[in-house]
Amino acid sequence: MERRSFLKKAAVGATAGAVAVPSFAQTNPTINWRLASSFPKSLDTIYGAADVFTKRVAQLTDGKFNIRPFAGGEIVPALQVMDAVQAGTVEIGHSASYYYFGKDPTFAFDAVVPFGLTSRQQTAWFDQGGGRQLTREFFKDYGIVNFLGGNTGTQMGGWFRKEIKEVKDLQGLKMRIGGFAGRVMQRLGLVPQQIAGGDIYPALEKGTIDAAEWIGPYDDEKLGFNKVAPFYYTPGWWEPSLQLSFYIGIKEWEKLPKAYQAAVEAASYEAHVVMQAEYDARNPAALARLLKNGVKLRQFSKPIMEACYKAAVETMDEEAAKNAKFKKIYEPWKRFRQDQNQWFSVAEVPIQNFMIGRK
Repeated sequence: MERRSFLKKAAVGATAGAVAVPSFAQTNPTINWRLASSFPKSLDTIYGAADVFTKRVAQLTDGKFNIRPFAGGEIVPALQVMDAVQAGTVEIGHSASYYYFGKDPTFAFDAVVPFGLTSRQQTAWFDQGGGRQLTREFFKDYGIVNFLGGNTGTQMGGWFRKEIKEVKDLQGLKMRIGGFAGRVMQRLGLVPQQIAGGDIYPALEKGTIDAAEWIGPYDDEKLGFNKVAPFYYTPGWWEPSLQLSFYIGIKEWEKLPKAYQAAVEAASYEAHVVMQAEYDARNPAALARLLKNGVKLRQFSKPIMEACYKAAVETMDEEAAKNAKFKKIYEPWKRFRQDQNQWFSVAEVPIQNFMIGRK
């Protein structure tokens, strides 16, 4: 009898204790942020990463941390997202760090540099190879914390009005091309133009530019480049992958509860993985449609590739010689790239080469 009485009291006490524990919603504040993207809503893959990210953050915080995404141009121009985060106009941004190459070429390592890392290699470098520490130290000078924000995978070499058969065919060509690649191509006589994604088509249609690169078949088809330029080149040596980033102002980041910071970290990884998966799943069918509709697929010749590689190495070496911040990342990054290429040559490349063309 005494035992039953004791168990009954213990059960009641346990229930009362459980009810007394505050819920997540009770112990954490409601926070509302705005996110500025560099991309148009029509590109559901690259803009979509912001949607995946913001929805996941809300889910992980029981709807207490809400981030509203805005497309490029809705709050600030597409290429001024980082500036908006710095100024506190928005709390978070989603962009490609090489857009800010003009401020310092070192930004490119947070996105991609010519003849750089593939998507898997870039993620490995950022997550396990020291990239996070190196880039975040660099971003501190701009009052920003950077997070993984997606990857496009290896990109195409762009759309051209005429065939590019020799290196000399690049001379005088006006091309929309982002980041470090523009400076590299200048060595070969090309005239680079930095234009936001949503503005490329009219520039190409009007003849303001002669060629343009964006990402790959799925997005390029949506933007309609095949209607104004018939030749589609591969590979995009300047973007063996393109890592996107989420930017958060350091002051805003430090004010977040630890649980919200953890939600941001987890959601950024999910958005990062989802973007790459979407591109890999959708690009094959998009390329098939483009080819069916008359697009002329071409591959840059070996002499063109060799000339571009030489120009890229010279450009980066010159930058490292005069820019200590660039060199601090460039040297360990090069060692990581060499190790990765050696490893991939043993396993990844042989099986891929064997499987190409098989059913």
